[in-house]
Amino acid sequence: MKIMIAYDGSRNARLALAQTITMFRDLKPVITLVAVAENPRDITSVNEDMFQEELNDLKRHIAEAMEVCEREQISAENMLLEGDARKMLLFAAEKKVHPDMLVIARHSHEPDGGFIARSLTYFVDELDYMTFGSVSSFLARRIQCPLLILPSR
Repeated sequence: MKIMIAYDGSRNARLALAQTITMFRDLKPVITLVAVAENPRDITSVNEDMFQEELNDLKRHIAEAMEVCEREQISAENMLLEGDARKMLLFAAEKKVHPDMLVIARHSHEPDGGFIARSLTYFVDELDYMTFGSVSSFLARRIQCPLLILPSR
């Protein structure tokens, strides 16, 4: 079974990876972790620096996720793309990976912080749970394979 996971290293993405491994371990999945660095809209040096920082962060997050897969004895590969996250995830699924299932983490503005940070964003987060994020919504309407949107809790 080929499973593609949209992975950005966030708390929700890490949870989605762990849940995917737990749910599908017995099917001996091959997991493809796909991360997308969004291109800056202009090429000023500040934006280029921010883009390089984002790219380096994604590389680090992907490497950590690959270690998790290796530790869990799950076959895994990865792909790092640049561009609009929605379009590049769709492109990767339909033109490169051809997964049996796409897994994405539920969008949330909840920070990775502790109790106080979660409490301050509780109301906004509840509203957020009523809708999909823009990436989830875009993919839910267009993807041609089963889509699993995992909650963050």
